[in-house]
Amino acid sequence: MVRNERDTDPRTDEGRRIGIVAEDLHIERVIARRREKALVRSGYRDLLIRILVLAAAVWLILTYGFLITQCSGQEMYPSIKDGDLCIIFRQATFRLMKQQYAAGDIVAYRVDGKRHFGRVVAIGGDTVQMDDTGSILVNGVTEGEDILYPTYGRGDDLVTLNIVQKNTLYVLGDYRTNTQDSRDFGPIPMESVEGKVISILRRRGL
Repeated sequence: MVRNERDTDPRTDEGRRIGIVAEDLHIERVIARRREKALVRSGYRDLLIRILVLAAAVWLILTYGFLITQCSGQEMYPSIKDGDLCIIFRQATFRLMKQQYAAGDIVAYRVDGKRHFGRVVAIGGDTVQMDDTGSILVNGVTEGEDILYPTYGRGDDLVTLNIVQKNTLYVLGDYRTNTQDSRDFGPIPMESVEGKVISILRRRGL
């Protein structure tokens, strides 16, 4: 019986083993590359989801938590000038946060659909008195804010006394001699107040 040299040659067996090992290594490399690609795709997908969630959160905050608007007019001059950008915090949006304002706060509010800016002078329960000297007294105390312009009543009624109703704000513009405010509209209902101005971006700085 004649034996095939390929069946008995050790070098042939070694070559087969090397070939099998090489093939196994190739398969392992292919699997590793596929796993790596899958991990990269998963990472990109997770990153995209996070970006979308963050963008949605920012959109919700800017839409319902804050308001960015341009001031028109000089009713709050010189504190806010025509064309300045105002960032307004909508306190009413956050249900867990009690809506509170204090004297000196600058607020945005609406009357007959038009947005106005003004400074809170008094809140519900306070008394506001103006006299012919241009001074304003809140609960018998002279207003603490540094206002450049005198504060008079409207028309012939230069001496006035107002009791601010509950859930309203008595709001005046800083340009006291050339503005419409609570002297014209009366105390502003809380539901008409859009929010508190927390930052002002000057037009000349844009």
